[in-house]
Amino acid sequence: MRGKLWLGKGLGLLAVGIMVAAALAKVGGLIDQRLGFQDEARQSVRQALASEQTVLGPLLQRHCTEHWELVEEDTEKGKVRRTPQESSFVLSALPAKLEVDGELLPEPRYRGLFKVNTYQARLKLKAQWPHAKELLAQAQRGGQLRCGVPRLVLAVGDARGIRSVELQLNGQAQTAAPGSGHPGLSQGLHAELPQLDLQASQQLAMSLDLVGTEQFAWVPAAGDLRLNLHSSWPHASYGGRFLPVRREADAKGFTAEWRVSALATRAGADVRAGKMDTDALSVALIDPVNPLMLSERAIKYALLFVALVFAAVATTELLGRVRVHPVQYLLVGLAQSLFFLLLLALSEHLPFVQAYALATAAASALLAGYAASLFGRWRAGAAFGAGVALLFGALYYVLNLEQTALLMGSLLMFVVLAALMFATRRIDWYAMTQEAWGAEKSVAP
Repeated sequence: MRGKLWLGKGLGLLAVGIMVAAALAKVGGLIDQRLGFQDEARQSVRQALASEQTVLGPLLQRHCTEHWELVEEDTEKGKVRRTPQESSFVLSALPAKLEVDGELLPEPRYRGLFKVNTYQARLKLKAQWPHAKELLAQAQRGGQLRCGVPRLVLAVGDARGIRSVELQLNGQAQTAAPGSGHPGLSQGLHAELPQLDLQASQQLAMSLDLVGTEQFAWVPAAGDLRLNLHSSWPHASYGGRFLPVRREADAKGFTAEWRVSALATRAGADVRAGKMDTDALSVALIDPVNPLMLSERAIKYALLFVALVFAAVATTELLGRVRVHPVQYLLVGLAQSLFFLLLLALSEHLPFVQAYALATAAASALLAGYAASLFGRWRAGAAFGAGVALLFGALYYVLNLEQTALLMGSLLMFVVLAALMFATRRIDWYAMTQEAWGAEKSVAP
């Protein structure tokens, strides 16, 4: 009889574990769905406003075409065939020195419940060319050359984000026209310079207001680039091929400075070759506390938490001389699953810390009241609820760690399991289980 009871209890707990795991999987699927909605919100803002911006330039460029004849001699017929040929190419002159000072003004946009970080970049550029002899074309096949007028070019990732631009070359205002003409980044602007003296030095002063979404990048196509950026957004994530040589961040915002030499990058050669994929430096305006990402991180610990709470219930069941039905285990597991669902739902409307506190309070109070009835003592119920609240509090601490989250989470699980093992190390489990089920201690023959 005792074996049948143990078998039934074991099968019941196995079924409970499967149902609780299924409930947690549903919550995890809901989190993934919300993350998908967040990506759709980002895409919607990119389509309606502007996407991430990558700036290339300013450059001096000149489009040329060479015409020649391909001469082929037919020795059998004694005839000569002449076929007209042509080849187009672009000559580029990169600035020897480029200084950029800019401010990224954060402008959060919302799509339903989801926030998307956008910005307005106010940029001041100063560029210098000692000469523009690179734009002097030479025939490569001995043909005739036809070259267009030199142009000043600035390419951007999404031209819809250009709000205003002012150009002055050697102190004279220039008129900008749409399109960069660069094969890699065709969107942007250009200004035709029919009177440009290719032998003389050139000085450019430029103001540009540019709108983008989340990330701002710059291609270091210059002999010496110095880029200074500052913003009132306190959380910046630096990427690309070059990190800032100096950066500061506090609650009032961040400042960063990049210095890149042409000796350290292939960007100049890639730009001359018309390549799209080249070196760049970037900064992204991020949210360090993303409720959906934190909820996704929390659900990964859910099964471990349920297992620990079940172990605590089972220990109390044996030590407290009470019997807990598998249905009651199921309700305890579902109450913990409800915590993660409440956390997700509340975090969409409240700051994450408030949502976490409310979800913890609700789940702990529910489990404390149920445990008090389950074990027949309010003290036991209060201690059980306090233990659950402490466990969720430790989880919150782990969730807010970035570099050591996995380490601290593993240590937390180890400490809780070690404490449970230490507290029950002297228990005679055979005697406790036999007494709990009203069985006599068996005697070996």
